[in-house]
Amino acid sequence: MEIPESPPPNSSYAAAASDLVEDPLTNPYSSLNSHCHELSTLQDLACRGSWRTILDKVARARSLSLLNKPHEHLIYLTFNLLALIKLRRFSDAQQELQTLDDDLDSRQYLFESYPQQYPNHQPGSMVPFALRWLQAHLPLTLGNRQLSLDRFYSLLHFIRDKKLKPVSQPIDESDNMSVSDRNVSQEIWKKREGLVINTIISYHLSQKEFQVCLDLLRAEIGVKEDPMMVSKLGCVQMQYGDLEGAKMSFDAVEKMVVGRESSDVELKNLVSRNKAMIYLVGKDYVSAVREYEECIERDGSDVVAINNKALCLMYLRDLSDSIKVLESALERIPTMALNETLVVNLCSMYELAYVNHADTKKTLSNWIARVAPDDFDTSLVKLLAAEKPSSIECTFSNEEVVPSNLTERRFSREATTPWQNVYLQQLEEGS
Repeated sequence: MEIPESPPPNSSYAAAASDLVEDPLTNPYSSLNSHCHELSTLQDLACRGSWRTILDKVARARSLSLLNKPHEHLIYLTFNLLALIKLRRFSDAQQELQTLDDDLDSRQYLFESYPQQYPNHQPGSMVPFALRWLQAHLPLTLGNRQLSLDRFYSLLHFIRDKKLKPVSQPIDESDNMSVSDRNVSQEIWKKREGLVINTIISYHLSQKEFQVCLDLLRAEIGVKEDPMMVSKLGCVQMQYGDLEGAKMSFDAVEKMVVGRESSDVELKNLVSRNKAMIYLVGKDYVSAVREYEECIERDGSDVVAINNKALCLMYLRDLSDSIKVLESALERIPTMALNETLVVNLCSMYELAYVNHADTKKTLSNWIARVAPDDFDTSLVKLLAAEKPSSIECTFSNEEVVPSNLTERRFSREATTPWQNVYLQQLEEGS
């Protein structure tokens, strides 16, 4: 990507550059497309998992010189990088990232470095937060876990030191953001902080570094008792066998949620799923099913509850109903339910239930080939179509332990990859 050479430093902007926050919700643009060429189209394609189409769109925009400003080049590079990673083209993603300076805080990525192109723009960085996140995540995909972890810790410090200012800290005179805009910006950065913390925890958890996870979570809970964080603490405790500690954490979550005047569905389902996990450990599948059914009644798209309810029914030797639960979810909410975890579980149930499971799996495989997003694991499709049964192994889902996917598109990444709830609808948000 070619970004015009930045002009000499402008002292009138330099002092405020590191302090101001650039976000679409507080910038002068009236729409996504006014912020960047066909940005709404790119977002829609990403939410549908059309990653190959995104690559084509980016290549076309670059070849036809449709990107006129430096920040547009960065936004398109971010979408291109995300698409390459989703398609598991990690070497190509690395080459794309190498077209940038390693230091994303370089002056060439500041709005005030281009006064002719951004004459009335608030100073600050034009680097999308998602680009910072992807730069930190990519080394893991190439086998360099430590570099990835170091970058995520650096990103966490960046958020806390430069973006999340204490309420008592005086506002810079050069900051012309309104109070409401500042509050919106702070909320966005708090969500991003939570995402990075969750990512770091998932990295340590994958190596069974439980004490590090506990220390991180307890430090966060000490600052603010967030039900989600306390729930994650309970799940980590459960993973290394501290069942009593997990129960205490889950009880604390329930008290926090019940004590709120208007608990939303998400928090109520969190409490029910926590209860179900305790029942699962005690092999009380009937009670677990009851909790998951309450979740589904409140939110029919709670795929974690749907998947786990089906597995509980399977352990209760009710294969027919367990298969119906998963098949119904795929038919009713395919965008949410079509994920590798759920499909493998359904495939295993077919092998247990049907003599002609190969034909049934082929039918499922053909349907997946028609509707699945581009990043759906094709090796799984081949497994589904195999004549010989795969090993019978079903997986319970626990979305509280790992963080969320950049697209918020479907549940599988919630259970298997370290990047959810980055809120792709704000992908162009500057940082």
